[in-house]
Amino acid sequence: MGFFSRMQRMIKNSPPSGGVTVVSPISGRLVELSTVPDVVFSERIIGDGVAIDPTGDTICAPIDGTIGKIFDSNHAFSIESPQGLELFVHFGIDTVELRGNGFERIAQEGQKVVAGDPILKFDLEYLSQHAKSVLTPLVIANMEDVKALDKHQGEVVGGKDPVLQVHL
Repeated sequence: MGFFSRMQRMIKNSPPSGGVTVVSPISGRLVELSTVPDVVFSERIIGDGVAIDPTGDTICAPIDGTIGKIFDSNHAFSIESPQGLELFVHFGIDTVELRGNGFERIAQEGQKVVAGDPILKFDLEYLSQHAKSVLTPLVIANMEDVKALDKHQGEVVGGKDPVLQVHL
């Protein structure tokens, strides 16, 4: 996804452009990325974005686009919009160590989706007991292409409510 899509754009000489509204992938409450108990996210090493303290049971596509990679443990996935925005959704912290327990894959890699389409199901009760944290980061993987970023706050409904406005 990221590297290869950037290479394709470089070959075509067309940088990403436009504005993209990103909806919450999960129902819950928006929290600052800095509160996620993992420095990779809290210090924005992967990219900037938001985190969601989940209340639902489904992770949805946050944008129209193509699913890149879904991790074997079904705890995270990447997605790219037609405008070139690359997002990474990662449920919880240390959830990879659960080896897929508590998760069910609904969508497939390479699948075209629209914002709100279900990607993964999860068992919040199980994950709350077995993961270090259930805070779910939603980060922009290609921050170098972002001109401006507006973040929302408050309670959100997964697949419906906007959480970010990204200007490419």
